Amino acid sequence: MASRAEQMASGINFSNFGKATDLKNRIWFTIGALIIFRLLSFVPLPGVDPVQQAALYQQSGSGGVLDIFNTFSGGSLERMSLIALGVMPYITASIVVQLASALSPTLAAIKKEGETGRQKLNQYTRYGTVGLTAVQGYFLAVGLESLVAQTGIGAVVEPGMMFRIVATISLIGGTMFLMWLGEQITSRGIGNGVSLIIMAGIVAQMPRLVANLLEGGSTGSISGLIILTFAVMFVVLTLVICYVERAQRRVLVNYPKRATQNGMMQADRSHLPLKVNTAGVIPPIFASSLLLLPLTISQLTGNIQDDGSVYSEIMLFLNLHLAHGKPLYLLFYGAGIIFFCFFYTAVVFNPEETAENLKKANGFIPGIRPGKNTQDYLDYVLTRITVLGSIYLAFVCLLPDYIMGASGQTQFFVLGGTSLLILVNVTVDTIAQIQGHLFAHQYGDLMKKAKLRGGKRKR
Repeated sequence: MASRAEQMASGINFSNFGKATDLKNRIWFTIGALIIFRLLSFVPLPGVDPVQQAALYQQSGSGGVLDIFNTFSGGSLERMSLIALGVMPYITASIVVQLASALSPTLAAIKKEGETGRQKLNQYTRYGTVGLTAVQGYFLAVGLESLVAQTGIGAVVEPGMMFRIVATISLIGGTMFLMWLGEQITSRGIGNGVSLIIMAGIVAQMPRLVANLLEGGSTGSISGLIILTFAVMFVVLTLVICYVERAQRRVLVNYPKRATQNGMMQADRSHLPLKVNTAGVIPPIFASSLLLLPLTISQLTGNIQDDGSVYSEIMLFLNLHLAHGKPLYLLFYGAGIIFFCFFYTAVVFNPEETAENLKKANGFIPGIRPGKNTQDYLDYVLTRITVLGSIYLAFVCLLPDYIMGASGQTQFFVLGGTSLLILVNVTVDTIAQIQGHLFAHQYGDLMKKAKLRGGKRKR
């Protein structure tokens, strides 16, 4: 049953949208920030020829984890722009800090310090972002020079150490600016800034891919049945994602009776919401990145030839059987999604800490004793719903890969389940925040109409 707040929010009239000045300002700020992000994606790195770079990426830059980075950055990687790495180093650093805070007693103690501890962890995340961007940026510059030497395409004007240093510094500046821009969107705009930046990058890539799909249908290279299958698949998966991402297991929590102003004893009742998909989109990203790592290494080090060495045999085997849509890839991809789903859920939700907080607040689950029994019950419920969440994630991510691999349309893998998960999740969360702002505005108007003012007492 929906809560009273949800029932009131469902009755919000969007005709009052024009009256919510603060909400309109936030939306315009968000749109302006995303426009800046898109403009930066067309600014090339110093020393890179944009025309030659496009030809180089078309020839050797697709098919690996580079496609994931390129999709999330809105095509910035194929243009080798200032924001070629996007916000992926920041996301990786955030995940590492979260994992470390769950495993390290020192960081766990900092996390419990409240707002001060959160600011310290955010600062550590920023330091980690700089370090990861520096390492990834340097190897990206080295890999670009290697591809230029192998293909003979002069994407780099003057290869050398100076180009690597300048490119690394420029990439650090671009990523840190995107991180700052995302924080500004979160505080002054609407929605989660980093998530919206990733979503904007995916949306920017979709028109071209859809146009290629329709062009293939018009020329006969792609059958109409495949196009219809893709359309039906995306519609069905979108509906499934919208349904499951909002699904919760609400654990009833009771509080002891408390005396009210009228002297009546009243018991409070609340619920603890446990999402079916607690891990979000982290498991597919981690699993796909690990599986595509060998293919990406071979791309940055050149085409692997069978020279009889153990290294070449291993790389050729992995490149052959871990390609998108292959049975071995689908098997390991599904297993990786399920593993990371359980692992990341265990990191972000601590049943012991939750049970202790309920005990301190004098809350209890009906029929369950506070303390260790509550912890075991929460762990039992969370494990059961995580099983459903992991199966759901594996289904959403594997179905597009299987259909695209079976149909041979491997160029559309960037429109797979991970991208669709991000699009739907970010859209739903942003709409929920817009509804929250409209609800707050409507509530403020009701307070003004009621004219609740403290009058003076008559003597």
